[in-house]
Amino acid sequence: MSGKEIQLYEQTGPIQIKPYEHHAKYYETDQMGIIHHSNYIRWMEEARMDLMEQIGLSYKGMEEMEIISPVLSVSCEYKSMVHFDETVVIETKIAKYDGIRMKVNYRMTDKKTGELRTLAVSQHCFLNRSGKPISLKRSYPELDTKFFEFYEEKEK
Repeated sequence: MSGKEIQLYEQTGPIQIKPYEHHAKYYETDQMGIIHHSNYIRWMEEARMDLMEQIGLSYKGMEEMEIISPVLSVSCEYKSMVHFDETVVIETKIAKYDGIRMKVNYRMTDKKTGELRTLAVSQHCFLNRSGKPISLKRSYPELDTKFFEFYEEKEK
């Protein structure tokens, strides 16, 4: 260990992940009055950070340990439009995790109607502050365990 340790939150009982909600703002709309497609990527980041907090980890804590998790790729499939003043419910799920890379799936639906708005995926890796790839399993086993427990929990 580097002398820095992350504070893992205590949990009692099974993890109950709450979907992230985003209320669409006027400034997020485009000339046609619908949410501009670039905003969905921001919402994905908000939802991913919320997920990390809920499972007992935080980006801030990881960064304090000098671990960064850049985005390797993002893909979005837009199914229906989101308009100003609508609320989108974003369900996140760690779809793959191996200690070096992580894949997160997103499902965005309209809060009122349940209509599917967007399906998306982001892929990430873990690097140290100098940009070298790291294995959480080897370098930070407590983080690896936390990710792996959550990943397994969601897959059961």
